[in-house]
Amino acid sequence: MPKENKSASKQDSSVPEDPRQKEFLDSLPKEARQKLEDIKKKLELLKTEVLKKFDKYIVGVSLLPPQQSQAPPPNAEPGANAPQVPPPDNEKINVLILIDDSDSQSMSKVELKTKLTQIIEKAAQDIDPNLNPMTVILSELWQNCFDGKFEMLQTIALGAPIYDTGMLSAIKIAEIHKTMVIKKFEKYIVSYVLAGSLVQGKATKTSDIDVWIVIDDTDVKKMTRAELKDKLRAIIIGMGMEAGELTGIRNKLNIQVYILTDFWDSLKEANPIIFTLLRDGVPFYDRGIFMPWKQLLKSGKIKPSAEAIDMFMSSGEQMLRRVELKLKEIGMEDIYYAILTPSQAALMMYGIPPPAPKETADLLRQIFVEKEKMFRAEDVKILENVVKIRKDIEHGTKKELSGKEVDTLLGDADKFLKAIKKLFAQIEVKREEQDVATIYENMVTVVRDILRLENVSKMPENEMIRIFNEELVVPGKVPARYKRLLETVVKAKKDYDTNRLSKNEVEEVKKISGELFKFLVEYLQRKRGREIERAKIRVKHGDKYGEVLLLDDIAYIIHDIDNEDRNISKARLMPSGRLGQIEASNLEELERAVAKVVIPPKVFIKEPIFEDMKVIFGRDVEVLLNY
Repeated sequence: MPKENKSASKQDSSVPEDPRQKEFLDSLPKEARQKLEDIKKKLELLKTEVLKKFDKYIVGVSLLPPQQSQAPPPNAEPGANAPQVPPPDNEKINVLILIDDSDSQSMSKVELKTKLTQIIEKAAQDIDPNLNPMTVILSELWQNCFDGKFEMLQTIALGAPIYDTGMLSAIKIAEIHKTMVIKKFEKYIVSYVLAGSLVQGKATKTSDIDVWIVIDDTDVKKMTRAELKDKLRAIIIGMGMEAGELTGIRNKLNIQVYILTDFWDSLKEANPIIFTLLRDGVPFYDRGIFMPWKQLLKSGKIKPSAEAIDMFMSSGEQMLRRVELKLKEIGMEDIYYAILTPSQAALMMYGIPPPAPKETADLLRQIFVEKEKMFRAEDVKILENVVKIRKDIEHGTKKELSGKEVDTLLGDADKFLKAIKKLFAQIEVKREEQDVATIYENMVTVVRDILRLENVSKMPENEMIRIFNEELVVPGKVPARYKRLLETVVKAKKDYDTNRLSKNEVEEVKKISGELFKFLVEYLQRKRGREIERAKIRVKHGDKYGEVLLLDDIAYIIHDIDNEDRNISKARLMPSGRLGQIEASNLEELERAVAKVVIPPKVFIKEPIFEDMKVIFGRDVEVLLNY
């Protein structure tokens, strides 16, 4: 690891105290708590000592769980000749010291590990003979992963970090996330790889933890490869968030998901990202795909295709041609749309459907310059000039656009956008005032609909509050506070009509009307729902449930209410009570019919319809009562 990166990573690498750990310690018996505090002090002393001596190399110090006792061989016979397995030494305090050996040049990796191990063990013994440091160099850890030996990763994931420059956290969350992913999707996961700055020796405390997951899509039959990738990717990223919550390492895991066929295509196309992943990545799980590719790349046997080489070679010429065209595009497209689109938005905000580009400047002048006096004529001329230049370039009457002309266009466009921003603010004020009128009209409509269900056929606007009170509030059907909210809306409409409505009052009316409108609509729906129930016959046929809804002279038949498709049909209701010819229908048609129909207080069912239901649902049909 380069020194400058190391020094940057040392900034406050101490692990912050976890509130959950404090809560756990407080719950322990006094004796156990004291023992843990003693261990903590010894570990702090050891950490301080090793950092003082080897700060350049130390990337992590972690307390490891106690060693488990080894079980005897499965075929061992009980008795005197059985091999004696020594019990674990529970007094030992196992500590991992993780060393970055990537910058070691004066001695071999083995010599570095041996030297550091001897010094660290002596320092540990001087503090407490029970301190048992385990010195691990990164190259050794990664080599274990290359060899398919992942036990050390599991051990690190179980540890409690005391000092961490970011590597221990990365291994911990990646190992936990990997375990979750493989447990659920082992059939599909080909490789799980740690990559990015962490394995390149360039990481800092703020670096992301980059992991790559390759999914096997070669045996997919029930869905497309893209669907498989999207489905698994969403779940895998969700597991990453869950792993972050479990470990307290939040918003650090950066997960990339590849399907196997795409991964292979990227190799053939010489995708630099994939080549870097193979070169630097460390597999945390591999089903024999990633490591062979890595070895082939290392030995120079994975080479870009001829098409990829040609593409890279031609990219330089293509970029130069793009530069030549870019100035024209800036004037022809970018600046054009930068001022045209906001102009259309202003007209839409005013209430006009989005106009065609060639009509926009004329409409701006007619409405905002001449009618509303909100906009200046010279600002409209900026738009007209840009439209003209674009047309000249498009038709070939203007062959090129100079840098000076682009600068002028950009300056004019900036002036135009500032003017449009002011125009938006003015339109917003006007719209807010008009919103009050719309709110009032909607409120009158919904109150009329509710009163109609309460058998009040007429409601003059000037008597709305009185009738609302007598029919709904006094009988206790609606709380009195909603009458007061309705009075506020009515008063706001009167103030709006006399131009006495302030901006704050507009906002208050919007807030009040939202609550009132929601309550009234829900009341209307409940009332409507109870009416619909009176016209409904529910039946059971076999293991399915159906419904017949009698609306005026049409009966709608839902063959299976639990099925998402429902299978809806309809038939005319004859005067005799029988059903006419059955035709196909759908949910949208049924909903429109329900919205229009007026359900009478009582619905009568004639006996012939029950015979028709035997034909529709089968002879075993049963009519449900009081369901």
